[in-house]
Amino acid sequence: MGQLQDIETREHIETLVNRFYDKVKADDVIGHIFHKIIGEDWSHHLPIMYQFWETVMLGKPGYAGNPMKKHIEVDQRTPLNKEHYERWLALWYATVDEMFAGARADEIKKRASLMMELISMKVDWARQGKSIL
Repeated sequence: MGQLQDIETREHIETLVNRFYDKVKADDVIGHIFHKIIGEDWSHHLPIMYQFWETVMLGKPGYAGNPMKKHIEVDQRTPLNKEHYERWLALWYATVDEMFAGARADEIKKRASLMMELISMKVDWARQGKSIL
């Protein structure tokens, strides 16, 4: 098997996101959450994720969403817990490691971990009625 390349392009991000969400959809721990919130039509969600990660990793402007607000809304429909966050992150790390290696691959894992911590904290605050901004 040849050496893995680093994350360099939008196409790399799309391939990573697609493979990751294929795993998520089939996952026993978190798949049901995504099926409940997104359903069977992922044509809206996936391009948002492509744009999010392209903005985060490649500095391309275009993502204008509010991930904190979205996850708080998800939590109100289907409570999110530590096991869910940990599983999401484990699947993300495994997918990145299968496909890429290098500074950006390391960075995308680090940023996902930091984002997950922040989302978890903001969801908990929202449950307690605290400010989420």
